[in-house]
Amino acid sequence: MKSILIIGLGRFGHHLCYNLAQLGNEIMIVDEVEERLEPMLPYVVSAKIGDCTNEAVLKSLGISNFDLCFVCIGTNFQSSLEITSQVKEMGAKWVISKATRDIHAKFLLRNGADEVIYPDRDTAEKLAVRYSANHVFDYIELAEDYSIYEIPPLSHWIGKSIKELSIRNKYRINIIATKEGETVNMMPGADYVIREKDHLMVMGKNEDVDRIINRIRE
Repeated sequence: MKSILIIGLGRFGHHLCYNLAQLGNEIMIVDEVEERLEPMLPYVVSAKIGDCTNEAVLKSLGISNFDLCFVCIGTNFQSSLEITSQVKEMGAKWVISKATRDIHAKFLLRNGADEVIYPDRDTAEKLAVRYSANHVFDYIELAEDYSIYEIPPLSHWIGKSIKELSIRNKYRINIIATKEGETVNMMPGADYVIREKDHLMVMGKNEDVDRIINRIRE
């Protein structure tokens, strides 16, 4: 459990707050519009109405007490930059700021952000990968060249074990989980026999997984 401050309760801030709360974190939220705070009150330990470009407002929050500080202001870059810089100067342990453009990210990183997130861009990239390939059920980017894909098995994998197929050596991927409906089998052993209805969570270089996707249901 972590102590988290979220500044800015737009759509992304709302979703972030809800999901962090579901994971058991203690959250404080701040926004200058009271109506944005009200739906989140059941999920947070504290909420405050205030303009965080005002230094006095930020000082009243006890910035250094939080494990994480999210600056989720996407419509006013100047405000986001000012708040990010001030939060870091006040002793924030880790600052994550929202950006919509690469140039914004560069300025945020130079002015106090420890990390920059692009929720709109990341969602668009994930959807593009998922819907441009017929056999990708889900996709998570890990690094520039590595990802986790949820895919069906190749037809000749069905009825054979991971060891028998020599998945890692032959295809240069790792099967980190299998799914059938709502049942998830994490880290299946080498003797696990792949079934037709399995969804395989595979991790590897994008180019290696792409080769497998292109062969599915040939």
